[in-house]
Amino acid sequence: MKTLREPFHAFAGSNRPLDRGQAGAPRTGDSPTLIDRRLVSLLKSVIGMPPVEFALWDDGGAITHARHAGSGRITFLTRRALWRTCLRPDMGFCDAYAAGEVRIDGDLIDVMTRVIRSADYSRWHEFRRRHLLWLPLPFGNSPSESRRNIAAHYDLGNDFYRMWLDPDMVYTCAYYRDGSADLATAQQMKMDHVCRKAGLTPGMEVIEAGCGWGALALYMARHYGVRVRAFNISREQTDYGRQQAHELGLQQSVEFIEDDYRNIDGRCDAFVSVGMLEHVGRDHYRELGRVIRRCLSPRGRGLIHSVGRNRISPVNGWIHRRIFPGSYTPSLREMMDIFESADLSVLDVENLRLHYARTLADWLQRFEREVPDITWRYGDYFVRAWRLYLGGCSAAFAAGNLQLFQVVFTPARNNHLPRSRAALYTDTVPDFWEA
Repeated sequence: MKTLREPFHAFAGSNRPLDRGQAGAPRTGDSPTLIDRRLVSLLKSVIGMPPVEFALWDDGGAITHARHAGSGRITFLTRRALWRTCLRPDMGFCDAYAAGEVRIDGDLIDVMTRVIRSADYSRWHEFRRRHLLWLPLPFGNSPSESRRNIAAHYDLGNDFYRMWLDPDMVYTCAYYRDGSADLATAQQMKMDHVCRKAGLTPGMEVIEAGCGWGALALYMARHYGVRVRAFNISREQTDYGRQQAHELGLQQSVEFIEDDYRNIDGRCDAFVSVGMLEHVGRDHYRELGRVIRRCLSPRGRGLIHSVGRNRISPVNGWIHRRIFPGSYTPSLREMMDIFESADLSVLDVENLRLHYARTLADWLQRFEREVPDITWRYGDYFVRAWRLYLGGCSAAFAAGNLQLFQVVFTPARNNHLPRSRAALYTDTVPDFWEA
């Protein structure tokens, strides 16, 4: 278990989970001062006056304003937590919560949605966009750095992810085409949606860049009769995918390759990447475009599915450092560096933002059912960090802070394209323009 825990805690800054809210607690009689109360009022103003109560460790005198009163309360249990949050709201607050020095009362996703929605139009966010946007990020995305970054998150252990993902271990946004669908069904709907957008037909050669535990690659082979080469630099995920392919008798149709996307070669009829672009890094988008250009056939289609933003913004420092080292969420303008540099035409853009908000809420619900086991394996600090990650990300999508883009593209001179989107939503045979 040591090798699984070290990557997370190396970024978390500690390998000893703190006791529930007690570490760093104020001494007996250390009541909040007038400065403390003014500081938390200033903090609330700077982050846009979210309609949530703020309180200090004496649990008295919640700091709010009548016209901004709302449900939920955030309580700073230590002076250290308050000061860390004031100095850097994203890192300080999240680290303090993970350490048990901040308590959130009320529905976590609802409270965080209110805070994020207000913060997006606050003085703090404007300061970040004006002055912090172009600061170098602490974790890069070279081949060696990418391997380390991916191991820190995805190699925590298959047993951990199996506890709260769907049975196919799909760790990307689901597609709730039917509003009553459960998580497992919605993930099947997502994989089918991707296959339809990529125009898959039997006999095609498909390249998947960043394949997770292999669910999509196996789905494409089973349901669409294609041959897939799936690339991934997570050893645990690659080994799991190979095992699943063997158990399903698909080892002749799906090849799992432990290698970096930069080394992909050979030709394909479809190029698919679901949930990898967040780990590529904005400095490497043109490099990804060159890979796609050399692999995708003249009549081929591609799809990139990625978390993104409506406008260029600094990354969440806590997510980048503690959860997804090296991650970056691009705007559509930044994503265009992939396509423009490779002379690829964008055919379709769909935003599945609210689908991801629900996916993450479903994951959090399943995660909470497994908390006793997860705590025993990884400790309280880890559980609180991942609770905040799942709930906070669901809130960010619900608030409109994050987007989920699916971009379909093709070589610029390809005229063999469907006339409409009808085949995406029905079982009709697509009608193509003549080449």
